[in-house]
Amino acid sequence: MSGNQDQRTNRVSSFVLLVVFLTLALSLVALIFGATVLAGYFNIGSDLTSAYILLALGILGIALSAYVVVEARRRLLKLKVAVSPVMTTLECRKCGVKNVREFQRGDYIFKETGPCQKCNDKMLITAIYKEVKEKEKERFPV
Repeated sequence: MSGNQDQRTNRVSSFVLLVVFLTLALSLVALIFGATVLAGYFNIGSDLTSAYILLALGILGIALSAYVVVEARRRLLKLKVAVSPVMTTLECRKCGVKNVREFQRGDYIFKETGPCQKCNDKMLITAIYKEVKEKEKERFPV
């Protein structure tokens, strides 16, 4: 489900980015047309109302695009995910000693590892799990 959620979020953010850039492009076009109409006023005496409307739309569109980009960046910086550590449980088959350490690349269940501290027999990986914080346990009761 989280993979599907990530794809949907990625699609939405790509769509928003596309809309922002489209708004920015149209705003720049409105500014250019407004400046052209305003410059034409001095030459041929055209209507100033359309020039002011185009300039206002251009400035509003650029301000709106900038606001959306700044807000999106601020939310992304705020959205930091804390990664819980993955732990590996080692167990001695002979004497029953258990040892817990952080997961290392290459660990898998029933893999034989180094010697036991007590009897020097090989240790066996019996569990690999993610440590769950208390806040997560409260939010998602079993």
